[in-house]
Formats: sequence, structure tokens, C-alpha cells
Amino acid sequence: MATEIKDRINLKEINCEKELTLAVIGGKWKLIILWHLGLEGTKRFSELKRLIPHITQKMLTNQLRELEEDKLVFREVYAEVPPKVEYSLTEYGQSLMPVLRMMYDWGKNYGENVIWKEEISSSDKWI
Repeated sequence: MATEIKDRINLKEINCEKELTLAVIGGKWKLIILWHLGLEGTKRFSELKRLIPHITQKMLTNQLRELEEDKLVFREVYAEVPPKVEYSLTEYGQSLMPVLRMMYDWGKNYGENVIWKEEISSSDKWI
């Protein structure tokens, strides 16, 4: 596990499994990385960077390292020149896909029926 999470666990600061889950997958980019690897399969670093254009190279590297440390992502290095590195989901990473799919479906429903619906109805008032 990422050092920060281990430290919190050792300090008994995580009180329940929900907090542990959020500590492992929390952050702006981890879910997006997991989503792409889960839906599209194994990717090289440059492919992930293209799929997530607003992430910096440093942040992508850090997030992938943490996901690898937490056993959600597998990093395979090929002994060739130039070096080739690929990322894929581990079994634990794959086990998150139904949860991510539900989160996607919830967000889509919420966006369509609450967020964007309110924007449309608010703009109708000015007509």
C-alpha cells in the first residue's frame, strides 16, 4: 500500500472499510486511470497520458506508482531497447470495475436529471 495509507492504518486512523476504500482509490486521477485500464485493457504510459490529457506526466507517474503499490495495477517492464513498460489491472483492480461502472451510471443519471436539467430549466426562465 502507498506509504501514507500504511501510516494511517498503523495509527488506527482508518475506522472502517469505506474509509480504507476511499483512501486507496481517492484522488482526482486514480479512478480515471483504473477506468481506462479496466475498459480498454493494457496500456503504455504514453497511451494513458493521451487518454487523460489534463494530467501531468509527474502526476500520472505518481498515481501509477501508488496504484501499483496498492496492488491494483500491474507494471510490466520488457527487456528491450527502447524500454517498453505496460500497465494493466490486477485481480484487485479488476474487482473494482463493477463499482466504477455503478459510479459512472450514478454520475450520468445525476448529471442528466439534476445538474444539467437544472441548467436547462433555469435558462428557460429567461425566455
